[in-house]
Parts: sequence; structure tokens; C-alpha cells
Amino acid sequence: MSDMKLIVGLGNPGKEFVGTRHNVGFDFIDVLGSKFSIEIKQKKFNSLFGSVEFEGKKLIFLKPQTYMNLSGDAVATVRGFYKLDFKDIIVVTDDMALAPGTIRFRAKGSAGGHNGLSDIITKLGTNEFARLRIGIGKSPIPAWKNYVLGKPTQEQQELIKKAYDRGVKGIDCWLENNIERAMTHYNGSVK
Repeated sequence: MSDMKLIVGLGNPGKEFVGTRHNVGFDFIDVLGSKFSIEIKQKKFNSLFGSVEFEGKKLIFLKPQTYMNLSGDAVATVRGFYKLDFKDIIVVTDDMALAPGTIRFRAKGSAGGHNGLSDIITKLGTNEFARLRIGIGKSPIPAWKNYVLGKPTQEQQELIKKAYDRGVKGIDCWLENNIERAMTHYNGSVK
């Protein structure tokens, strides 16, 4: 295991996107930052950036400010700057295929229709990086774009907050062990 880890949360910059389903990646990074008593607000790498030393590792937190569909540029730049192995990167994103309150760690895989992940795969030239998908539920309307850019209901918000707590424990597990251990112990629903 490397002594440096990159944790990327996906979302869209701008006040109009704050608290939307598509920004759960940004929100999760803020929750993780609170755990480590840092704010992710330094402007660096066309992102909001923060870092902290934790148990002999440097943790880098990143919220790309390029809009979701262009997230790969920031991730590839940070990876190149710090010469990170792909196994030392985890990307946190929303997932409509998962119910609110459900999380899924994966060691690698396809974009699953997520444009932010798709751009990261393209810019890194590989899908061999970990991801944490946080369920936002399936759109009840065909216009799914309005759903992901909308705010969760109160019930969904409560489930998503519980998912963040479970996700933080899973990230700790990933840092201390590996992605496979996080998948074994933390994938699933908080219900």
C-alpha cells in the first residue's frame, strides 16, 4: 500500500447544485473532511482540495470544479502530479441503480452510465481504480436529468446521511486494509 491516497468526490460546482442528488460525492467528501477536521476549500488542480496526514499516510481530498462530465481532467492531473498508482485512488459518486441508503464499494469496473466516471476512465486510460457508489434511487420519471439535479426528499436525505456514515467506515477500512475488505464488510443497505 502506498503512503498517499486520493479520495475524489464527484459533483457540480455552483450554488444551484448544492444539496442535489448528483452532488452526493461532494457532500460525502465534506463529511469525510469533518472526520479529519479539515475543510476542502483550497483552490488547486481546478478543484477544491484538502490534505491531511493520517496514520503515516497523506490523504488528498478532491472536489473537481469542472462540472461532472469533465471530472477526469482534475483527477488525471492530480494523479500525475503525485505519481499515484491507480489502486491508491477512490472516486465517490451517486448511483441511480442503488436505493437511497445503499452503498457499494468496487475495486474497478465500468462507468455504469455515469458521465463523471466515464470521463475519469477516459482521462486515466483505465477503469482500474476503486469507487464508492452512494444510492440516490431510480428516477420515477423518464426525465432522469431533472431527478439527479433535484434535491432528495426528507426520507431520502435521512437514508443518504446514514449511507455517508457507513461509507466513512468503509473508507477507513480501505485505508487500513484494502478495497476488497471494504467491499466485504460495508457493501449494502443501512436499513
